[in-house]
Amino acid sequence: MKCLARNLKAFYYCPYVGEEDVAVVDEGDTIYTGDKRIVYGKPVQAWGNISEARGQSQEAQFGNDVDYDKVIVICRSDFPMDENAVLFVDKAPSFDSTGNPLYDYTIKKVARSLNSVSYAISKGLIS
Repeated sequence: MKCLARNLKAFYYCPYVGEEDVAVVDEGDTIYTGDKRIVYGKPVQAWGNISEARGQSQEAQFGNDVDYDKVIVICRSDFPMDENAVLFVDKAPSFDSTGNPLYDYTIKKVARSLNSVSYAISKGLIS
């Protein structure tokens, strides 16, 4: 029932690519600060069943210690999105002046089954 086409909603996710060193240019010289910044890939559109509110059955699915706002169910157990990705669920993809995604949800927990995968998501950075 969760995989019916009429239940699917579009959303975007930016996959985690890795980390890079933060550098500043001072009088023509590049100086590395020792800090790292997270790098995300380009937004990818996906379709899933996105719950509007969490319920008791979802709490048992992810455990009682996971705090989340919504659940996304995707009917492919091999879907590549993981806990390091950031999501655009209630807004279109947007980025700040340095190219960092201004996402609205993060993934708290992933539960894979034989035929589907469920993601517990929580409100994240909103700008």
